[in-house]
Amino acid sequence: MINETILKIRENPLLYQYLKYHSYWYKILLRDNNRVNEMISKMKEEYKITTKDKIDMVGQKINMIRSLLEVFR
Repeated sequence: MINETILKIRENPLLYQYLKYHSYWYKILLRDNNRVNEMISKMKEEYKITTKDKIDMVGQKINMIRSLLEVFR
């Protein structure tokens, strides 16, 4: 792996943790280190930190608050 790829992985603790549990990415990255962005997107999907997931979480929180307010009425 190129040093840039290693630095990119070590700077992001979630990415580093994802790589520990999905070690098959070592083999993929050694063959083609340009696939690090693909690994990042897979990591975001698994840990639910994509933009879509964040919007969904906000919507769920709004619904929960709305439900609580209706209970107190």
